Amino acid sequence: MIVAPDDRPPQMWSDTPIVPLPLAEIPMSATTAALPRTLRLNAKDNVRVAVDTIMQGTTIEGVTAVQRIPKGHKMALTGIPEGGPILKFGQIIGFAKTPIAPGEHIHEHNCGMHDFDRDYQFAEGAHDDGLLPDSERRTFEGYVRPNGKVGTRNYIGVLTSVNCSATVARHIAEGFNRSGLLEAFPNVDGVVSFVHGTGCGMGGSGEGYETLERTQWGYASHPNLAGVLVVGLGCEVFQIPRLMKAYNLVEHEGFRTMTIQDIGGTKKTIEWGIDMIKEMLPTANKHTRTTVPVSEITVGMQCGGSDGYSGITANPALGYASDLLVKHGGTTILSETPEIYGAEHLLTRRAANREVGEKLVDLIHWWEDYTERNQGEMNNNPSPGNKAGGLTTILEKSLGAAAKGGTATLRGVYKYAEPIDTHGFVYMDSPGYDPASVTGQVASGANMIVFTTGRGSAAGYKPTPSIKLATNSDLYARMTDDMDINCGDILEGVSLEKKGEEIFEEIVAVASGKRSKSEQLGYG
Repeated sequence: MIVAPDDRPPQMWSDTPIVPLPLAEIPMSATTAALPRTLRLNAKDNVRVAVDTIMQGTTIEGVTAVQRIPKGHKMALTGIPEGGPILKFGQIIGFAKTPIAPGEHIHEHNCGMHDFDRDYQFAEGAHDDGLLPDSERRTFEGYVRPNGKVGTRNYIGVLTSVNCSATVARHIAEGFNRSGLLEAFPNVDGVVSFVHGTGCGMGGSGEGYETLERTQWGYASHPNLAGVLVVGLGCEVFQIPRLMKAYNLVEHEGFRTMTIQDIGGTKKTIEWGIDMIKEMLPTANKHTRTTVPVSEITVGMQCGGSDGYSGITANPALGYASDLLVKHGGTTILSETPEIYGAEHLLTRRAANREVGEKLVDLIHWWEDYTERNQGEMNNNPSPGNKAGGLTTILEKSLGAAAKGGTATLRGVYKYAEPIDTHGFVYMDSPGYDPASVTGQVASGANMIVFTTGRGSAAGYKPTPSIKLATNSDLYARMTDDMDINCGDILEGVSLEKKGEEIFEEIVAVASGKRSKSEQLGYG
């Protein structure tokens, strides 16, 4: 039987912070090489996480496994009655579908979820983020743009107003990247096309249109782009002149537009587009790196292909790095609203004020309504790969995902692709789908992406460089060419603090021009 630590019912427990997890202070269950390692992450937990595979009949801390427990998965420590809460990180990750005996493997066959109350409190945990004096803050080498924004890369972008102009945009970019035309402009990182599948067959107003407009503007004005060409068809709903009017844009040497119908067809548009970018290149090549404060770095934080180690190693380590960047005046963005579901009550406590916390709760309610309208459920989120890696419910996944946010005060909550206008730790609404979420973060102003993965996500996000963190050493060994940092060694004794500092240093180095593994492979 589970006994609550106070008079509140178990479904209201919410006073345990998720991050950073002091793993160095959590003793591994095994003291000899003959026994598999396990972790009990919080004194309230009624599960242990298998760091190594636990074979049937193995006894760990007085509990004998009644079946094989794969690494990254969970073993019951106590008997749990049907309907009883299952606790990890000191938080609810699900409820027993059937009675669970000590030593049983806990996974989707016997752990489910249903609605339960979260104890929303606002701003009670808000605190001073420990900002360092200007004299002690780090610097990096970035590109200072005429409008004062600072980039970490120096690309020229080809944007599209509509799906119909996507092929033309791609051909324009390929005309440079495969021809050697860029060799004479060594300070330009490349010409890259940014295409999408909408822009027509849509309403000319409302949420969908406004989201596309914000995203297009965010890319058109991104500090990692030294020049932008926007290509349209001409008859689409999303009109280029309307975008320019909305954001007071005018054409100049670093911003040009054209439409296929006005130019006279596909071939002519490609030729004109290549000529326009040739005119941009000399100016773009004049941009060079200069020393600027680390406060000009904005990191979009992501996790994908998550596993049972994500919330134990890479995510809290990134959370520590996030706190470090915030102390230096920088900005970090947490996103993927369906993947903080069940952990949002821990973030509202850290909100700068009640208004910020309530904006986050409103987002959660929107997504609950969205899934209900579409006859889905929030627990649809964990993927087959997530589950194979040990994650069972969206509650468990969310508690680990939210660890990326560290412990800093939540300073703002933003719509998808809404410009981030404050420094510190913030939240941006997005789907729980990495490419879509990163797109919004980049449009909001992220000039760096840090991406944790336990299964081995392979992707990149030009014009913003992406750093990949492996949650476990096996993955890092298998995919060394894709992973920038191994966080699996946290399970071997490396402290979260040391790993967080390593991540922070990598952020500064990559922001200053070091090529991440994703960039070396040509992703994005």
